[in-house]
Amino acid sequence: MKLELCKAFVRDVQWGKRTCLAGGVLQVDKVSALALFEGEKRFSSVDLDLARPGESVRIIPVKDVIEPRCKLSGKGECFPGIIGGPETVGSGSTLVLKGVAVVTVGPIVSIQEGLIDMSGPATEYNPYGQTCNVCLVVQPAKGVEKAEYETALRLAGIRLAWYLADVCRGAGVDETEVVEAADSVEGKAAECGADLPRFVYVCQAISQGLLHDTFLYGVDVKQILPTLLQPQEILDGAMVSANCVSACDKQNTFHHQNNPVVLELCRRHGKDLNFLGVIVTTEMMTLAGKIRSSEYTAKLARMLGAQVAIITEEGCGNPDTDICMNAKNLEEAGIRTVVIGNEVAGQDGSSQGLADVVPEMDAYVSCGNINEVVVLPPMERVIGDIRAIANVSGGDEKSIRPDGSIACEIQSIIGSTNELGISKIGCEWV
Repeated sequence: MKLELCKAFVRDVQWGKRTCLAGGVLQVDKVSALALFEGEKRFSSVDLDLARPGESVRIIPVKDVIEPRCKLSGKGECFPGIIGGPETVGSGSTLVLKGVAVVTVGPIVSIQEGLIDMSGPATEYNPYGQTCNVCLVVQPAKGVEKAEYETALRLAGIRLAWYLADVCRGAGVDETEVVEAADSVEGKAAECGADLPRFVYVCQAISQGLLHDTFLYGVDVKQILPTLLQPQEILDGAMVSANCVSACDKQNTFHHQNNPVVLELCRRHGKDLNFLGVIVTTEMMTLAGKIRSSEYTAKLARMLGAQVAIITEEGCGNPDTDICMNAKNLEEAGIRTVVIGNEVAGQDGSSQGLADVVPEMDAYVSCGNINEVVVLPPMERVIGDIRAIANVSGGDEKSIRPDGSIACEIQSIIGSTNELGISKIGCEWV
């Protein structure tokens, strides 16, 4: 399978008479863009706003972030099962508007949205302070259930992201990244030879219901058994975020589109490892669901002949049991495992970082302690409502200081401890 990611770089976003990309500037026709949502009765109001890197702007409360993409050739369409049909993606060419993002803004469950700052220290915790952001600011209609409102806002964000790419199909491509590997295990072995270690990536996706969901090809992941995918499918929009877990470790759709584990394994395939594929597995609420998914995940890895597994978590607390089960079952199958996750270690860092542990989980890459406290300076402009910080995880009613600055835990910042590794938090040898 061969996927070409055709990247058109965006360095600025402005309002314009028509939506187009020229000279690195994305012009957005606000009237045409808002027309996408005419007749949506689940919204009481819809508006668009722009936020650029370096501006004194705070965006809150943020639900999801999506990179604008559309298919130029090949089967299906980006965001399959949502835009267009459910055809398998991951081949052909895809237009990527690099450097711009759609940010959906609006309260759903309060504690599980977050913030993005376009300047100041918060920009160090995620990529969104460096992207030109088209913000879709929405309020729910009176009486609409939270799940219905989440569905409407999720679909609206995806539609806007696809629209921005679709109308820019004629834009020049600045860089093309080719992601290619054989479709079969045998073909991958022929590409790599017998001596290279065989890697599989286990991607745990939040799937607990109650607005803790992920969609794969338009299907709620909690309705499926663990599934084997080609890595190109992940990069081509097969996974879409539908969750409202804490802002720090929710995996936005942008994170899935730019999954660094997938990209790194693809880039090293045939050089120092054999990347067999991606197992998308669940994080269920019930013990039976956890056991079923973990056993099935280990079975798929064995069938592939994997020797090494990289596991990424989404969320914390309850999903810690899933990473423990997966590490234990894979290690017992003779498959060495490495886990990527974060910690909930208290503001002083002295508490137990994980809710569950097993001896087999002896290789753990931490993406940071979500309880670390930061002070964020006041911003000249707020997109959304700054008062939302009172209800966001990591913040409270005392977070807003008299000078307009915010004191909160980093879990209030979208993607600050992202468990795919799209973060600047790290460590160094001393």
